[in-house]
Amino acid sequence: MEDDKMLKMDRSYKAEVDALLPIAENMAKSGRLQDALNQLLGLEKQTRNANDVESTSRLLVVLVRLCYEAGDWKLVNDYVNLLSKKHGQLKKAIGAMVGEAMTFLDHAPSEEIKLELIDTLRAVTEGKMYVERERARLTRMLAKIKEDQGDVAAAADVLQELQVETFGSMDKREKTDFILEQIRLNLAKKDFIRAGIVSHKVSTRFFKDPEQQDLKLRYYHLMVEHALHEDQYLDACKYYREIYDTPSVQADESQWREALQNIVSYVVLASYSNEQADLIHRVAADPRLGKLPLYRQLLKHFTTNELMRWTRILEVYGATLSQTPVFHADTPAGTKRREDLHKRVIEHNLRVVSKYYTRITAQRLTQLLDLTPAQVEEHLSALVVSKTVYAKIDRPAGIVNFQAPQDGNEQLDQWAANVNSLLSLVDKTTHLISKEEMVHKITKIM
Repeated sequence: MEDDKMLKMDRSYKAEVDALLPIAENMAKSGRLQDALNQLLGLEKQTRNANDVESTSRLLVVLVRLCYEAGDWKLVNDYVNLLSKKHGQLKKAIGAMVGEAMTFLDHAPSEEIKLELIDTLRAVTEGKMYVERERARLTRMLAKIKEDQGDVAAAADVLQELQVETFGSMDKREKTDFILEQIRLNLAKKDFIRAGIVSHKVSTRFFKDPEQQDLKLRYYHLMVEHALHEDQYLDACKYYREIYDTPSVQADESQWREALQNIVSYVVLASYSNEQADLIHRVAADPRLGKLPLYRQLLKHFTTNELMRWTRILEVYGATLSQTPVFHADTPAGTKRREDLHKRVIEHNLRVVSKYYTRITAQRLTQLLDLTPAQVEEHLSALVVSKTVYAKIDRPAGIVNFQAPQDGNEQLDQWAANVNSLLSLVDKTTHLISKEEMVHKITKIM
Protein backbone atom coordinates (compact mmCIF):
# COMPACT_ATOMS: atom_id res chain seq x y z
CA MET A 1 0.00 0.00 0.00
CA GLU A 2 1.61 3.26 -1.13
CA ASP A 3 1.60 6.38 0.96
CA ASP A 4 -1.50 8.46 0.15
CA LYS A 5 0.67 11.56 -0.28
CA MET A 6 2.58 9.85 -3.12
CA LEU A 7 -0.61 9.00 -5.01
CA LYS A 8 -1.93 11.31 -7.69
CA MET A 9 -5.71 11.70 -7.80
CA ASP A 10 -7.06 10.85 -11.24
CA ARG A 11 -10.45 12.40 -10.65
CA SER A 12 -12.53 13.98 -7.89
CA TYR A 13 -15.82 12.28 -7.04
CA LYS A 14 -16.92 14.91 -4.52
CA ALA A 15 -20.09 15.81 -6.44
CA GLU A 16 -21.15 12.17 -6.88
CA VAL A 17 -20.55 11.46 -3.19
CA ASP A 18 -22.51 14.56 -2.15
CA ALA A 19 -25.42 13.40 -4.28
CA LEU A 20 -25.37 9.75 -3.19
CA LEU A 21 -24.98 10.08 0.57
CA PRO A 22 -28.47 11.55 1.30
CA ILE A 23 -30.06 8.97 -0.96
CA ALA A 24 -28.24 6.08 0.73
CA GLU A 25 -29.13 7.36 4.20
CA ASN A 26 -32.82 7.61 3.29
CA MET A 27 -32.75 4.10 1.82
CA ALA A 28 -31.20 2.75 5.05
CA LYS A 29 -33.81 4.50 7.19
CA SER A 30 -36.60 3.03 5.08
CA GLY A 31 -35.31 -0.51 5.70
CA ARG A 32 -33.35 -0.98 2.49
CA LEU A 33 -29.95 -1.11 4.21
CA GLN A 34 -28.34 -3.62 1.87
CA ASP A 35 -29.35 -1.66 -1.23
CA ALA A 36 -27.84 1.48 0.30
CA LEU A 37 -24.61 -0.36 1.13
CA ASN A 38 -24.38 -1.81 -2.38
CA GLN A 39 -24.70 1.63 -3.99
CA LEU A 40 -22.08 3.07 -1.67
CA LEU A 41 -19.74 0.15 -2.36
CA GLY A 42 -20.07 0.72 -6.09
CA LEU A 43 -19.04 4.34 -5.78
CA GLU A 44 -16.35 3.47 -3.22
CA LYS A 45 -14.62 1.27 -5.79
CA GLN A 46 -14.50 4.13 -8.27
CA THR A 47 -13.16 6.67 -5.76
CA ARG A 48 -10.56 4.20 -4.52
CA ASN A 49 -9.32 3.41 -8.02
CA ALA A 50 -9.17 7.13 -8.78
CA ASN A 51 -7.14 7.73 -5.60
CA ASP A 52 -9.74 10.22 -4.35
CA VAL A 53 -8.75 10.08 -0.66
CA GLU A 54 -11.36 12.47 0.72
CA SER A 55 -14.29 10.88 -1.09
CA THR A 56 -13.19 7.36 -0.19
CA SER A 57 -12.83 8.34 3.46
CA ARG A 58 -16.34 9.81 3.53
CA LEU A 59 -17.82 6.70 1.95
CA LEU A 60 -16.10 4.28 4.36
CA VAL A 61 -17.27 6.34 7.33
CA VAL A 62 -20.88 6.36 6.10
CA LEU A 63 -20.80 2.62 5.31
CA VAL A 64 -19.88 1.59 8.85
CA ARG A 65 -22.15 4.24 10.39
CA LEU A 66 -25.21 2.97 8.52
CA CYS A 67 -24.50 -0.55 9.82
CA TYR A 68 -24.21 0.83 13.35
CA GLU A 69 -27.41 2.89 13.08
CA ALA A 70 -29.21 -0.23 11.91
CA GLY A 71 -28.11 -1.93 15.14
CA ASP A 72 -26.41 -4.76 13.25
CA TRP A 73 -23.11 -5.09 15.15
CA LYS A 74 -22.09 -8.19 13.23
CA LEU A 75 -22.42 -6.25 10.00
CA VAL A 76 -20.27 -3.47 11.47
CA ASN A 77 -17.48 -5.97 12.17
CA ASP A 78 -17.86 -7.57 8.73
CA TYR A 79 -17.70 -4.28 6.85
CA VAL A 80 -14.74 -2.99 8.86
CA ASN A 81 -12.86 -6.14 7.88
CA LEU A 82 -14.09 -6.07 4.27
CA LEU A 83 -13.32 -2.43 3.57
CA SER A 84 -9.86 -2.56 5.15
CA LYS A 85 -8.87 -5.48 2.92
CA LYS A 86 -10.00 -3.94 -0.38
CA HIS A 87 -7.24 -3.94 -2.98
CA GLY A 88 -5.38 -0.65 -2.95
CA GLN A 89 -7.39 0.70 -0.05
CA LEU A 90 -6.23 4.18 0.93
CA LYS A 91 -4.52 4.62 4.30
CA LYS A 92 -6.34 7.80 5.24
CA ALA A 93 -9.66 6.18 4.45
CA ILE A 94 -8.88 3.23 6.73
CA GLY A 95 -7.89 5.65 9.48
CA ALA A 96 -11.13 7.58 9.11
CA MET A 97 -13.18 4.37 9.19
CA VAL A 98 -11.39 3.07 12.29
CA GLY A 99 -11.86 6.42 14.01
CA GLU A 100 -15.59 6.35 13.23
CA ALA A 101 -15.98 2.76 14.43
CA MET A 102 -14.23 3.60 17.70
CA THR A 103 -17.00 6.09 18.51
CA PHE A 104 -19.48 3.19 18.54
CA LEU A 105 -17.74 1.43 21.43
CA ASP A 106 -19.29 3.56 24.14
CA HIS A 107 -22.75 2.63 22.87
CA ALA A 108 -22.28 -1.13 22.60
CA PRO A 109 -25.29 -2.91 24.16
CA SER A 110 -23.11 -5.50 25.91
CA GLU A 111 -19.52 -6.07 26.91
CA GLU A 112 -19.31 -9.09 24.60
CA ILE A 113 -20.28 -7.00 21.55
CA LYS A 114 -17.85 -4.28 22.61
CA LEU A 115 -15.01 -6.81 22.89
CA GLU A 116 -15.81 -8.23 19.44
CA LEU A 117 -15.58 -4.79 17.85
CA ILE A 118 -12.36 -3.98 19.75
CA ASP A 119 -10.82 -7.26 18.53
CA THR A 120 -11.90 -6.48 14.96
CA LEU A 121 -10.44 -2.99 15.06
CA ARG A 122 -7.20 -4.23 16.68
CA ALA A 123 -6.86 -6.84 13.93
CA VAL A 124 -7.38 -4.17 11.26
CA THR A 125 -4.84 -1.80 12.82
CA GLU A 126 -2.18 -4.42 13.56
CA GLY A 127 1.15 -3.59 11.93
CA LYS A 128 -0.15 -0.36 10.37
CA MET A 129 1.86 2.69 11.46
CA TYR A 130 -0.73 5.15 10.17
CA VAL A 131 -3.29 3.89 12.73
CA GLU A 132 -0.84 3.16 15.58
CA ARG A 133 -2.42 5.78 17.83
CA GLU A 134 -5.87 4.27 17.35
CA ARG A 135 -4.48 0.80 18.07
CA ALA A 136 -2.88 2.06 21.29
CA ARG A 137 -6.20 3.53 22.45
CA LEU A 138 -8.06 0.35 21.58
CA THR A 139 -5.50 -1.71 23.47
CA ARG A 140 -5.89 0.48 26.50
CA MET A 141 -9.67 0.00 26.37
CA LEU A 142 -9.16 -3.76 26.20
CA ALA A 143 -6.77 -3.67 29.15
CA LYS A 144 -9.30 -1.66 31.17
CA ILE A 145 -12.01 -4.24 30.48
CA LYS A 146 -9.76 -7.10 31.52
CA GLU A 147 -8.75 -5.27 34.69
CA ASP A 148 -12.40 -4.61 35.54
CA GLN A 149 -12.99 -8.34 35.10
CA GLY A 150 -10.32 -9.00 37.71
CA ASP A 151 -7.66 -10.32 35.33
CA VAL A 152 -4.89 -7.82 36.09
CA ALA A 153 -2.15 -10.05 34.68
CA ALA A 154 -3.89 -10.27 31.29
CA ALA A 155 -4.49 -6.50 31.30
CA ALA A 156 -0.79 -5.85 31.95
CA ASP A 157 0.27 -8.31 29.25
CA VAL A 158 -2.07 -6.75 26.66
CA LEU A 159 -0.85 -3.23 27.35
CA GLN A 160 2.78 -4.35 27.40
CA GLU A 161 2.58 -5.41 23.74
CA LEU A 162 2.83 -1.81 22.54
CA GLN A 163 6.03 0.23 22.48
CA VAL A 164 4.35 3.63 22.41
CA GLU A 165 7.63 5.48 22.87
CA THR A 166 8.29 4.76 19.18
CA PHE A 167 4.92 6.11 17.97
CA GLY A 168 5.37 9.31 16.01
CA SER A 169 1.65 10.09 15.77
CA MET A 170 1.14 10.32 19.55
CA ASP A 171 1.98 13.49 21.41
CA LYS A 172 4.37 13.43 24.37
CA ARG A 173 1.64 13.71 26.99
CA GLU A 174 -0.39 10.79 25.65
CA LYS A 175 2.73 8.63 25.38
CA THR A 176 3.70 9.41 28.97
CA ASP A 177 0.17 8.72 30.18
CA PHE A 178 0.20 5.37 28.37
CA ILE A 179 3.58 4.38 29.85
CA LEU A 180 2.40 5.32 33.35
CA GLU A 181 -0.56 2.99 32.86
CA GLN A 182 1.87 0.22 31.87
CA ILE A 183 3.88 0.83 35.05
CA ARG A 184 0.72 0.82 37.19
CA LEU A 185 -0.53 -2.48 35.78
CA ASN A 186 2.89 -4.12 36.16
CA LEU A 187 2.98 -3.03 39.80
CA ALA A 188 -0.54 -4.36 40.29
CA LYS A 189 0.62 -7.61 38.70
CA LYS A 190 3.60 -7.66 41.11
CA ASP A 191 6.00 -7.65 38.17
CA PHE A 192 8.38 -5.16 39.77
CA ILE A 193 11.31 -5.92 37.46
CA ARG A 194 9.34 -5.06 34.33
CA ALA A 195 7.82 -2.01 36.05
CA GLY A 196 11.34 -0.74 36.72
CA ILE A 197 12.36 -1.32 33.10
CA VAL A 198 9.29 0.48 31.74
CA SER A 199 9.80 3.40 34.13
CA HIS A 200 13.10 4.23 32.38
CA LYS A 201 11.11 5.09 29.24
CA VAL A 202 9.71 8.18 30.95
CA SER A 203 11.76 11.35 30.52
CA THR A 204 11.58 13.29 33.79
CA ARG A 205 12.60 16.47 31.94
CA PHE A 206 9.10 16.45 30.48
CA PHE A 207 7.73 17.10 33.99
CA LYS A 208 9.40 20.51 34.14
CA ASP A 209 6.45 21.80 32.12
CA PRO A 210 3.95 23.17 34.70
CA GLU A 211 1.07 21.75 32.65
CA GLN A 212 2.31 18.20 33.28
CA GLN A 213 2.12 18.31 37.08
CA ASP A 214 -0.61 15.65 37.22
CA LEU A 215 1.53 13.21 35.24
CA LYS A 216 4.56 14.04 37.38
CA LEU A 217 2.69 13.23 40.59
CA ARG A 218 1.35 9.98 39.14
CA TYR A 219 4.82 8.94 38.03
CA TYR A 220 6.55 9.61 41.35
CA HIS A 221 3.78 7.98 43.40
CA LEU A 222 4.23 4.87 41.25
CA MET A 223 8.00 5.04 41.72
CA VAL A 224 7.53 5.29 45.50
CA GLU A 225 5.46 2.11 45.39
CA HIS A 226 8.18 0.41 43.34
CA ALA A 227 10.96 1.57 45.68
CA LEU A 228 9.18 0.46 48.85
CA HIS A 229 8.75 -3.05 47.49
CA GLU A 230 12.52 -3.49 47.88
CA ASP A 231 12.71 -1.28 51.00
CA GLN A 232 14.70 1.27 49.05
CA TYR A 233 14.01 4.04 51.55
CA LEU A 234 16.52 6.52 50.15
CA ASP A 235 14.94 6.30 46.68
CA ALA A 236 11.49 6.71 48.23
CA CYS A 237 12.72 9.84 50.02
CA LYS A 238 14.08 11.30 46.75
CA TYR A 239 10.81 10.56 44.95
CA TYR A 240 8.83 12.28 47.70
CA ARG A 241 11.16 15.28 47.39
CA GLU A 242 10.15 15.51 43.72
CA ILE A 243 6.49 15.37 44.78
CA TYR A 244 7.13 17.97 47.48
CA ASP A 245 8.79 20.35 44.98
CA THR A 246 5.77 20.28 42.64
CA PRO A 247 4.02 23.69 42.54
CA SER A 248 0.52 22.25 43.02
CA VAL A 249 1.71 20.40 46.14
CA GLN A 250 3.51 23.48 47.48
CA ALA A 251 0.27 25.44 47.14
CA ASP A 252 -1.73 22.93 49.19
CA GLU A 253 -0.70 22.79 52.86
CA SER A 254 -2.18 19.35 53.51
CA GLN A 255 -0.29 17.90 50.54
CA TRP A 256 3.10 19.41 51.33
CA ARG A 257 2.78 18.44 54.98
CA GLU A 258 2.14 14.83 54.01
CA ALA A 259 5.01 14.84 51.50
CA LEU A 260 7.44 16.43 53.98
CA GLN A 261 6.48 13.94 56.70
CA ASN A 262 7.19 11.10 54.30
CA ILE A 263 10.52 12.67 53.29
CA VAL A 264 11.63 12.81 56.93
CA SER A 265 10.37 9.30 57.66
CA TYR A 266 12.17 7.68 54.75
CA VAL A 267 15.42 9.62 55.06
CA VAL A 268 15.85 8.45 58.68
CA LEU A 269 14.91 4.91 57.62
CA ALA A 270 17.56 4.86 54.88
CA SER A 271 20.86 3.12 55.58
CA TYR A 272 23.76 5.43 56.35
CA SER A 273 25.88 6.52 53.40
CA ASN A 274 27.48 9.72 52.13
CA GLU A 275 24.41 10.39 50.00
CA GLN A 276 22.05 9.74 52.90
CA ALA A 277 24.09 11.97 55.24
CA ASP A 278 24.05 14.80 52.69
CA LEU A 279 20.32 14.40 52.05
CA ILE A 280 19.34 14.32 55.73
CA HIS A 281 21.12 17.65 56.31
CA ARG A 282 19.41 19.16 53.26
CA VAL A 283 16.03 18.04 54.58
CA ALA A 284 16.84 19.37 58.05
CA ALA A 285 17.51 22.81 56.53
CA ASP A 286 13.98 23.08 55.07
CA PRO A 287 12.29 26.12 56.71
CA ARG A 288 8.86 24.49 56.56
CA LEU A 289 9.98 21.88 59.07
CA GLY A 290 9.20 24.55 61.67
CA LYS A 291 5.54 23.72 61.16
CA LEU A 292 6.28 20.05 61.88
CA PRO A 293 8.12 20.35 65.22
CA LEU A 294 7.99 16.63 66.03
CA TYR A 295 9.61 15.65 62.72
CA ARG A 296 12.16 18.45 63.01
CA GLN A 297 13.16 17.17 66.46
CA LEU A 298 13.44 13.61 65.13
CA LEU A 299 15.78 14.80 62.39
CA LYS A 300 17.83 16.71 64.94
CA HIS A 301 18.50 13.49 66.85
CA PHE A 302 19.94 11.88 63.70
CA THR A 303 22.06 14.90 62.75
CA THR A 304 23.58 15.42 66.21
CA ASN A 305 26.51 13.34 67.49
CA GLU A 306 24.73 12.29 70.64
CA LEU A 307 23.38 8.96 71.82
CA MET A 308 19.66 8.22 71.48
CA ARG A 309 17.68 6.03 73.85
CA TRP A 310 15.21 3.83 71.97
CA THR A 311 12.80 3.85 74.91
CA ARG A 312 12.81 7.64 74.83
CA ILE A 313 12.23 7.67 71.05
CA LEU A 314 9.21 5.40 71.50
CA GLU A 315 7.89 7.53 74.34
CA VAL A 316 8.11 10.82 72.42
CA TYR A 317 7.45 9.78 68.83
CA GLY A 318 5.90 6.31 68.96
CA ALA A 319 2.24 7.28 69.32
CA THR A 320 2.38 9.85 66.52
CA LEU A 321 4.42 7.76 64.07
CA SER A 322 2.26 4.66 64.56
CA GLN A 323 -0.72 6.60 63.20
CA THR A 324 1.03 7.48 59.92
CA PRO A 325 0.89 5.23 56.83
CA VAL A 326 4.67 4.74 56.99
CA PHE A 327 4.76 3.27 60.50
CA HIS A 328 1.13 2.22 60.95
CA ALA A 329 0.88 -0.27 63.78
CA ASP A 330 -1.73 -2.50 62.12
CA THR A 331 0.18 -3.24 58.91
CA PRO A 332 3.08 -5.67 58.33
CA ALA A 333 4.97 -2.96 56.42
CA GLY A 334 4.51 -0.51 59.29
CA THR A 335 5.76 -3.06 61.82
CA LYS A 336 8.85 -3.77 59.72
CA ARG A 337 9.62 -0.07 59.35
CA ARG A 338 9.45 0.45 63.11
CA GLU A 339 11.99 -2.36 63.43
CA ASP A 340 14.13 -0.68 60.77
CA LEU A 341 13.89 2.62 62.67
CA HIS A 342 15.15 0.87 65.80
CA LYS A 343 18.04 -0.49 63.74
CA ARG A 344 18.90 3.00 62.43
CA VAL A 345 18.92 4.34 66.03
CA ILE A 346 21.35 1.58 67.04
CA GLU A 347 23.57 2.25 64.01
CA HIS A 348 23.59 5.99 64.79
CA ASN A 349 24.62 5.27 68.37
CA LEU A 350 27.42 2.97 67.22
CA ARG A 351 28.76 5.66 64.87
CA VAL A 352 28.67 8.19 67.73
CA VAL A 353 30.54 5.80 70.06
CA SER A 354 33.18 5.14 67.37
CA LYS A 355 33.81 8.89 67.11
CA TYR A 356 34.33 9.42 70.85
CA TYR A 357 36.10 6.18 71.81
CA THR A 358 39.15 4.42 70.45
CA ARG A 359 38.64 1.48 72.84
CA ILE A 360 35.69 0.56 75.03
CA THR A 361 34.67 -2.48 77.05
CA ALA A 362 31.92 -4.63 75.60
CA GLN A 363 30.02 -4.37 78.87
CA ARG A 364 30.01 -0.57 78.76
CA LEU A 365 28.96 -0.62 75.11
CA THR A 366 25.94 -2.80 75.91
CA GLN A 367 24.95 -0.32 78.65
CA LEU A 368 25.20 2.65 76.29
CA LEU A 369 23.13 0.92 73.60
CA ASP A 370 20.60 -0.83 75.88
CA LEU A 371 21.27 -4.11 74.04
CA THR A 372 22.48 -7.61 74.83
CA PRO A 373 26.10 -8.51 73.93
CA ALA A 374 24.87 -10.69 71.05
CA GLN A 375 22.79 -7.83 69.61
CA VAL A 376 25.68 -5.39 69.92
CA GLU A 377 27.98 -7.77 68.09
CA GLU A 378 25.39 -8.37 65.35
CA HIS A 379 24.80 -4.67 64.62
CA LEU A 380 28.47 -3.77 64.95
CA SER A 381 29.44 -6.54 62.53
CA ALA A 382 26.91 -5.23 60.00
CA LEU A 383 28.45 -1.75 60.16
CA VAL A 384 31.96 -3.16 59.81
CA VAL A 385 30.94 -5.20 56.77
CA SER A 386 29.38 -2.10 55.15
CA LYS A 387 32.61 -0.19 56.02
CA THR A 388 30.66 2.45 57.90
CA VAL A 389 32.92 2.06 60.95
CA TYR A 390 36.13 0.21 61.75
CA ALA A 391 36.02 -2.11 64.78
CA LYS A 392 37.68 -5.21 66.20
CA ILE A 393 36.25 -7.23 69.07
CA ASP A 394 38.55 -8.94 71.55
CA ARG A 395 36.15 -11.42 73.10
CA PRO A 396 38.43 -12.88 75.79
CA ALA A 397 39.39 -9.40 77.01
CA GLY A 398 35.91 -7.99 76.41
CA ILE A 399 37.31 -4.99 74.52
CA VAL A 400 36.06 -3.30 71.34
CA ASN A 401 38.73 -1.36 69.45
CA PHE A 402 37.54 1.40 67.07
CA GLN A 403 41.00 2.65 66.06
CA ALA A 404 42.00 1.53 62.60
CA PRO A 405 45.66 0.43 62.26
CA GLN A 406 47.93 2.57 60.12
CA ASP A 407 50.47 1.31 57.64
CA GLY A 408 54.05 2.62 57.53
CA ASN A 409 53.34 5.35 54.98
CA GLU A 410 50.39 6.71 56.96
CA GLN A 411 52.45 6.78 60.17
CA LEU A 412 55.32 8.57 58.44
CA ASP A 413 52.90 11.12 56.98
CA GLN A 414 51.38 11.69 60.40
CA TRP A 415 54.81 12.09 62.06
CA ALA A 416 55.92 14.49 59.33
CA ALA A 417 52.77 16.55 59.82
CA ASN A 418 53.34 16.60 63.58
CA VAL A 419 56.98 17.68 63.18
CA ASN A 420 55.98 20.45 60.77
CA SER A 421 53.35 21.62 63.22
CA LEU A 422 55.89 21.59 66.07
CA LEU A 423 58.50 23.50 64.07
CA SER A 424 55.92 26.11 63.09
CA LEU A 425 54.95 26.51 66.72
CA VAL A 426 58.63 26.88 67.80
CA ASP A 427 59.25 29.43 65.06
CA LYS A 428 56.19 31.46 66.07
CA THR A 429 57.20 31.32 69.74
CA THR A 430 60.75 32.46 68.94
CA HIS A 431 59.38 35.37 66.94
CA LEU A 432 57.14 36.45 69.81
CA ILE A 433 60.03 36.27 72.33
CA SER A 434 62.24 38.39 70.07
CA LYS A 435 59.44 40.91 69.70
CA GLU A 436 59.00 41.18 73.47
CA GLU A 437 62.76 41.63 73.98
CA MET A 438 62.89 44.46 71.46
CA VAL A 439 59.96 46.21 73.06
CA HIS A 440 61.58 45.84 76.48
CA LYS A 441 64.88 47.37 75.23
CA ILE A 442 63.12 50.33 73.66
CA THR A 443 61.15 50.94 76.84
CA LYS A 444 64.36 50.79 78.91
CA ILE A 445 66.16 53.33 76.69
CA MET A 446 63.29 55.74 76.88
